[in-house]
Amino acid sequence: MSNSRYDFACDTVVIGAGVVGLAVARELQMAGQAVMLIEAQASFGMETSSHNSEVIHAGIYYPHGSQKAFHCVRGKHMLYEYCRARSIAHRRLGKLIVASSTDELDQLEAYIQSADKNGVSDLYHLSRAQIDEMEPEIVVRGAIFSPSSGIVDSHHLMLSLLADFEQAGGDWVTHTRVQGGEVSDQGIYLQLEDADQTRVLAKKVVNAAGLYACDLAQKIQGPHAAHIPKAYYAVGHYFTMRGANPFKHLIYPVAGHAHLGVHVTLDLAGQLRFGPDIEWRQEIDYRFDESRTPEFQAAIARYYPPILEKELVPAYTGIRPKISGPDEKAADFLIQDASIHGAKGLLHLYGIESPGLTSCLSIAKTVVEKLQ
Repeated sequence: MSNSRYDFACDTVVIGAGVVGLAVARELQMAGQAVMLIEAQASFGMETSSHNSEVIHAGIYYPHGSQKAFHCVRGKHMLYEYCRARSIAHRRLGKLIVASSTDELDQLEAYIQSADKNGVSDLYHLSRAQIDEMEPEIVVRGAIFSPSSGIVDSHHLMLSLLADFEQAGGDWVTHTRVQGGEVSDQGIYLQLEDADQTRVLAKKVVNAAGLYACDLAQKIQGPHAAHIPKAYYAVGHYFTMRGANPFKHLIYPVAGHAHLGVHVTLDLAGQLRFGPDIEWRQEIDYRFDESRTPEFQAAIARYYPPILEKELVPAYTGIRPKISGPDEKAADFLIQDASIHGAKGLLHLYGIESPGLTSCLSIAKTVVEKLQ
C-alpha cells in the first residue's frame, strides 16, 4: 500500500461497532472530529456486546491500579448517569457474593478490602437473617452485598450511543471489512473490502474490533507490528432454567481459577440466566457444548441445591477477547497508542473483555484524551 492514492479522507476512523467502538466514535464525534465508523457485520454489537450478562459491575475484583479497576469504577458512574439521562432501561439490583464453604469466607473479606482500594466502599457483610430474607433459596456459609452492581439493556444502550453519534454528524457503514492498511507520513491508509475497493486516508484510526483486534492490527503495516499481543478465545456458556425464577438479585460465587464461576444473572424482564463458565478454543466459535451441562449443574448446586432437581436449558454462548492464555495471569485492558508502539495516530484496544460494557464510556473518554 505504498502509493498515495485514496478515495476520500477523514479525521478519524473507528473500526468495530460494538459497545466500546460506538462509545469511542460518539465521544470523538462530539469532541469535534469527523468520524467514520466501520463495522464488518450487518449491524452494531453483533459479537461480544450482545453475547454477555449485561451486568453493570461495581469494580470489586480487579487489581488496584489496573486499567480494569479504573475504567470499571469510573465507567459505572458514567453509565448509570447516561442511562438515567437517556431513559435507557437499567436496574441497580445489587449483587450477593457467596461463600459455599468455610474456607471461602476469608475471600469475602478480601473482596471488601480489594473493592475499597478501588474506591468502592459500599460492600458489606450480610447476616444469616439478611441472606434468608434476600435470597431464601440459596444455601451458603456467608455472603457480602454489592449495592452498586446492576443490569442494563445493552441493545438500548448501543442504539442510544449510535443515535448520539449520528446526530453529531458521524457516518457509519456496515458489511465492510478492513482488508489492509499502512501507517505513513501522510496519515493512515486503509483498504476496505467493499465493492469499490475503497481506500481511505485518516489522520487517526482506532482499532475497536474486539475479538478481531489482534488480527486487524496484523493487517496494518507500521511500527506497531512488534507490539501486537496474541489473541485467545474464551467461550462462556449461558443456561436458563425451566420453571419460576426464585432469585431477586445477582448472585456470584467466590471466584474460581481464572474466572468468577457460574453466576446467577437476571435480565430486565426477570429472565434467569446461569453463566458463564469458561472453555478455551482455538478460534472464534459460538457452538454450544451441551456436554458441559452436568459440570454446570454441579457448580450451581454448591449454592443452589434445588438445581439438581430442575432442568437446565441451553441459552447462548459468548466469547471473551482475551490477550492472556489459560495458564497465564489474567491480562489487563491494553489501550495501546503511539507512545507505546510508535505508529502515529493509531490506537489499539486489546483485550477489552469484562468489564468492557461497564467501562465503555470511560474507555471512550481516555481514547479521546490520548488522541488529542
